[in-house]
Amino acid sequence: MNAQNRRLNPASGPNSFPDSLVLLFALIVVAQVASYVLPAGEFERNGDRVISGTYHQVETEPLPPYAFLTAVPAGLAAAQNIIFFVFIVGGVIAVIRATGAVDALIATGIRRLGKRPVTLVGGMVLIFALGSSTIGMAEEYLPFVAILVSMCLALRMDAVVAVGIIYVGVGIGYGCAAINPFTVLIAQDIAGLTPASGQGFRWLLLLMCSAVGVHHLLGYVRQVESDPKSSLVHDIDYSAGFASPKNIQFTGAHVLVLLAFGAGILIFVSGVMGSDWYLTELTVILLGVGLVAAMVSRLSPNRVATLFCRGAAELTTTALLIGFARAIQIILSDARVIDTVINGLAQPLETLPSGAAAVGMLAVQTVCNFFIPSGSGQAFVTMPIMAPLADLTSLTRQTAVLAYQFGDGFTNMIVPTNAVLMGMLAMGRIPYQRWARFILPLLVKLYLIAILALLTAVTIGY
Repeated sequence: MNAQNRRLNPASGPNSFPDSLVLLFALIVVAQVASYVLPAGEFERNGDRVISGTYHQVETEPLPPYAFLTAVPAGLAAAQNIIFFVFIVGGVIAVIRATGAVDALIATGIRRLGKRPVTLVGGMVLIFALGSSTIGMAEEYLPFVAILVSMCLALRMDAVVAVGIIYVGVGIGYGCAAINPFTVLIAQDIAGLTPASGQGFRWLLLLMCSAVGVHHLLGYVRQVESDPKSSLVHDIDYSAGFASPKNIQFTGAHVLVLLAFGAGILIFVSGVMGSDWYLTELTVILLGVGLVAAMVSRLSPNRVATLFCRGAAELTTTALLIGFARAIQIILSDARVIDTVINGLAQPLETLPSGAAAVGMLAVQTVCNFFIPSGSGQAFVTMPIMAPLADLTSLTRQTAVLAYQFGDGFTNMIVPTNAVLMGMLAMGRIPYQRWARFILPLLVKLYLIAILALLTAVTIGY
């Protein structure tokens, strides 16, 4: 293999870390092996809610030897909404990029913020964190990956910074969510708490953790600026798809395209808050924005079709990774061992003192998030157990909800079962192990804050 091929495929070589797809497939196999060791069991449920104290083992047929293969198409089918959304995002962004509006925006950003990375990184992390903290945005940020990667490369940063801006914001926004309807409000409802209660403490934590996240990102930015070869992706080829934009000025057409894109996002946010909109509605809006952009820029129908298909095709790897990540959960669910894991983790907490129990809840929720990466799904499974457990260990149920938030949100920044994270890494061409090297030090800092916050919550009776 020549030097050029090694540059295009940095995962090659006998000592290299497995590719993300290899890693996910290995985890599917591990999940199936674990299903033969762990006893099948389940809790009784009232709708989506688990009834505490009802865990029991059940009889079930072991998974067939080929289940790890059938789980792949099942995972792709289960994740079809996100996968199709990813293809639409790729196609629409390609059309919008062809109008020149994005390049004009990036060029303006470079001129005005190129020498102020604190403003750029800090402001954007806070924006993404607020979106996740208030209305639970995550998948909706996928359209911004390609744009931010292009901007960061032009500013002599790298793709890790670009994806970091988004997913550090998402992880902190979910971990310290003030009123996220998909996590904190569901968890509080299950725990019998007033919706959105205790949010003052969580707003304070959001600001603190955002500051820590921005500091971590800026430290990496300074490192890359001083030594470009220290970039975790310095050997990845970004010459195709992320070309540095020309230093072009805005035209009236560019302004209209960006206004249409911004208006679409605002319409979607309004729909999420008032009408429970989700990916289907966002897909419709993006398609509409793409059509408006094409008409305003006078792109021919054939040109639009070619651009759209090319942009969608470039995200095939991303779509596959999302499906493979979901396949892990398919295996564990089909084997009926997820509840067994939850029950085994929760039982020891009953014997611990309050402070240790709170930290123990954080540990349990962290482990659970690997098996149940869905925030709302994790709330429905774990909170019916953790809420009464809080009563037994003299904790407030608000503290139990906070432990759940930390375990769900922060862990989402690294667990490979998180389909959205794996999708964004694929879009940014960032190997998983390199992302892990970047994010692990930040997670250590955030978990220290989480532990201190939980001990403070116990002390003040939060």
